Amino acid sequence: MQFKEKRTAQLALFIALLFSITAGAAPLKEINWVGCGVSKAAFMQDLAAAYEKKTGIHINIDGGGATRGIRDVATGKAHLGGSCRLPLINRNSDGTYSVDSAEKSVEMIPLGWDALVVIAHPSNPVTKITEQQLRDVYTGKITNWRELGSPNDAPINLYAREGKISGVERTMRQLVFDNPDQDFTSRATSLASSGKIEQAIEKDPNGLGVSGISSSRLRNLKMLSVDDAVPNPENLKKGNYKYYRLLFLVAAKNYEATPELRDFVKFATSIEGQHVIEKSGTLPYNHGLRLLNNGLRKSYLLALDIIEQAGIYAPGGEPLR
Repeated sequence: MQFKEKRTAQLALFIALLFSITAGAAPLKEINWVGCGVSKAAFMQDLAAAYEKKTGIHINIDGGGATRGIRDVATGKAHLGGSCRLPLINRNSDGTYSVDSAEKSVEMIPLGWDALVVIAHPSNPVTKITEQQLRDVYTGKITNWRELGSPNDAPINLYAREGKISGVERTMRQLVFDNPDQDFTSRATSLASSGKIEQAIEKDPNGLGVSGISSSRLRNLKMLSVDDAVPNPENLKKGNYKYYRLLFLVAAKNYEATPELRDFVKFATSIEGQHVIEKSGTLPYNHGLRLLNNGLRKSYLLALDIIEQAGIYAPGGEPLR
């Protein structure tokens, strides 16, 4: 198994190197970005449009989720990516931790902050939920809307993302359960993306799920307060709403060798780029630095610390003015 993993890592490195050499042979006319729908909605579309207006360089934007946003960049299939989760962390046999081999050959550049929100149909009379109730819904202990204070005797139709490594689902496990391996109830309807969850709940008066505020705010959905904290940009910035996460631009380790990629990263992390992100309705990374020490759960902070030690976490840009 170790030999196979080593060969896979060597092949990935060779592909990334080949990609770098090819890209460096001639100026890039376009930049290919892939990744999570939340990052796409939060800022990437506006950032790409602003950059094209400024430089004439077009950025192709494709989805596919946070995992694709990290791994396609790691293997050289895409120039840049977007991720709303941290790279996967493995616990080794000796008790130490390391970044998953499929996701370590990148730089994770934080550009903004997103809040995880509990979403329901606009017609649903419930407006709030507690953290414990949310845990109980996802573990199957609460199954009826009456248990959440609704006058309606109706089942809770829970929608969740497939698997445990998507951006929303993994981060929710870290922030709500403080356990990235937490199992959810088998009653939940598993869907292939956060966008599909949002679409399903838009049509289902008894639906409930969790998604990112950056994409949910663009749909006809009700966002519930959690422990009486309303999920809005002001509460997020002040740290009053505690379910938040970083949104990353993902780049290859050697991205600076390609001028077009280097210049876009510089733009995205500049004050000009951060203003574009803010106008998109997303809290820019530099505006929310206090959130790093404002109550993130241990499992999220542990993963952040590990990727920082591994040289993958790459905050940058110009200081605030």
